[in-house]
Amino acid sequence: MKEIKNRSKKSTIKKIIIKISRFFGYEIIDQNKFEIPTLNKTLVDEISIIGNKSINLPLGEVKITRPVKALDIIIRTCTEVNMLTQSKKRIFEKEKIEYTLRCIRSILHSINSGKQLKKIKINIKVIDHNSKKANLDKIDKLFKSFGKNYDLINLDVSKFEKNIVKTNQKNQTVTTNQMSNMANIHQSLIEAKDSEDLIYFVEDDYIHSKNAINDMILTYERISSQINNDLFLCPTDYPYLYSKAEPTQIFLGESLHWRKINETLCTFLTSKKIINHHWDTLKSMCELEHYPFEKPLHSIYEKELCLSPIPSLAIHCTNVNSIFGLSPNIDWKKLWDENS
Repeated sequence: MKEIKNRSKKSTIKKIIIKISRFFGYEIIDQNKFEIPTLNKTLVDEISIIGNKSINLPLGEVKITRPVKALDIIIRTCTEVNMLTQSKKRIFEKEKIEYTLRCIRSILHSINSGKQLKKIKINIKVIDHNSKKANLDKIDKLFKSFGKNYDLINLDVSKFEKNIVKTNQKNQTVTTNQMSNMANIHQSLIEAKDSEDLIYFVEDDYIHSKNAINDMILTYERISSQINNDLFLCPTDYPYLYSKAEPTQIFLGESLHWRKINETLCTFLTSKKIINHHWDTLKSMCELEHYPFEKPLHSIYEKELCLSPIPSLAIHCTNVNSIFGLSPNIDWKKLWDENS
């Protein structure tokens, strides 16, 4: 009887301590039971609170001073062109529409997997160039199967052609496919001007892990709050990063490490503020074919922090030998099959 009373007394005291801790904004860690009683979670659960605080053990809490209000996902599609600048085949050797569908499916899976993502507004736009109606119908059916709304923008390349220099930096004629790509990027930048906060620009051959979107949002909040500035996040751990030994900086994200990088392709997440600040530089990428193509973007990374995850949150489904292709130490086949 005495033992029962002692247990009851301990339980009451524990509840009081938990309430007091919550009132003052502290968390209690029960390292014996591997629990955080103030959050009613275990230590293996997601314990950060979007828009409020980022928690990592054993480092503790980062107060979120830069909460994410909204996310616009802009997907650039072109299902009739297999590879923009190469004649090589992609890994898995499927028709381009298959990569487009799996890319979109992986993004929708990732959105649904992030329980806290319901707290922010997420809008999706698809900017398409010249896809067949049958392929556009497949894309529409896919969005409907997830119960997700999206805006479809049929790209009018003629609106942008007059602004594109027809000879590139290698003194070669700019191809029709490249001009449509430049126009699509230009249209996506214009759409970004109407966004509320963050924009995720995505090419239609990236397949995402289930935690990709959630991890990028929580990581963005954490690191932007720490550095007191907006930044770029690239979801992919490109092979080129391991081709030479260069010094870098490592940051701790929501569940992964992130490294400072100086080069990406045109799939990245950033803020409307950064887009507006570097508008002329970004637009120049749509008017002159640089060498490399993303050269203006890379010049921005000299002024703004750009990070990529280790390991990758998304794989780029190009040829297996591409230095900007498949991420190392990732089960590509598993990710591909999960989004069939």
